[in-house]
Amino acid sequence: MRFIEPVRNFYTRYERPISSFSLLLGFIIDALTLRRVDSLFENSVIIGYLCVIGIFIILIHVKETEEGSEENGRQTHFWYVNILQFAFGGVFSAFLVLYFRSADIFVAWPFILLLLLAFTGNEFLKKHYVRLSFQISLFFLSIYWFSIFLVPVILHRVGSGIFLLSGIVSLIVITIFVLVLFHLTKDKLAKSKKLIILLVSSVFVLMNFLYFTNLIPPIPLSLKDGDIYHSVKKSASGYEVVSEEEGWNKYFIMYPDFNKLAGEPAYAFSAIYSPKDLNMTILHEWQHYNETIRKWITESIVDLAVVGGREGGFRTYSIRSNPKPGKWRVNVKTEEGQIIGRLRFKVIPVNEKPALINRVK
Repeated sequence: MRFIEPVRNFYTRYERPISSFSLLLGFIIDALTLRRVDSLFENSVIIGYLCVIGIFIILIHVKETEEGSEENGRQTHFWYVNILQFAFGGVFSAFLVLYFRSADIFVAWPFILLLLLAFTGNEFLKKHYVRLSFQISLFFLSIYWFSIFLVPVILHRVGSGIFLLSGIVSLIVITIFVLVLFHLTKDKLAKSKKLIILLVSSVFVLMNFLYFTNLIPPIPLSLKDGDIYHSVKKSASGYEVVSEEEGWNKYFIMYPDFNKLAGEPAYAFSAIYSPKDLNMTILHEWQHYNETIRKWITESIVDLAVVGGREGGFRTYSIRSNPKPGKWRVNVKTEEGQIIGRLRFKVIPVNEKPALINRVK
């Protein structure tokens, strides 16, 4: 058809800005539409992306095998390659949105960095998309990340055993996919066999390293809201909290001041999102930084029940009586010790009560 060639030439000329805009638009759409990891819509979107990725990896390499030339196949399936890129961009943007909502960036920054590298690599490493081993390793990474969400939602449990099961499920899925691809493109896959095994194994080992070193947040749990308050009381309208007046720069301060009168307690409030029917116990671990030995010292650990299903998170709190001056943090953790989020503050002794405001959570 006559109009295809001009469109293709235009895309080739402006490929980078068009592709960047598409990825940005996809990220914005995901940010506005993706809300809950246990939602049928969210999971359907990600499954759709994964299906497109699998289908177009097969289409590209089957056609290349038929035509006998990878370069010729790349030219013939120009649109296949770009659809594959769009699908990878869509699935990685979805993971970025959901993981950013679930992770404390100061706790899980290595994992979030890995997500960002995978997302941007989809744009800048496009020329590698005809390399089978690169495609399959990214596909496995996408399946693995999705399994980390899906398996706990289905089984209503979290923990190291569930994470390991997610990895096994991912390995089974990618193995089935590779076997199908091997059947259709035997000679081509045989050339990449060793590299594929190496890359998939490396991804698997890396993910387990990140998890067992507490650098992956315990998805699908997330800290939807949390802070340190002068008072927290449950009422008919919600949780009434009392906090100090704060400016916009609060979000740029690692340890906001908590101006405390002598004998006054501190309240750690947290709203934990957990999928429906995933009920569990979380911990508030109160730690004080000892300036002399330069270490965090655990002062107390409080067990708190969480009931799954509330979109805004299950609200609960713990109290620390008369916390000593200095830096504090409250680690919001699972019973296995994985950190969902952290609340940080610095106790400043004062003689006059600071200006306070009342709010309802």
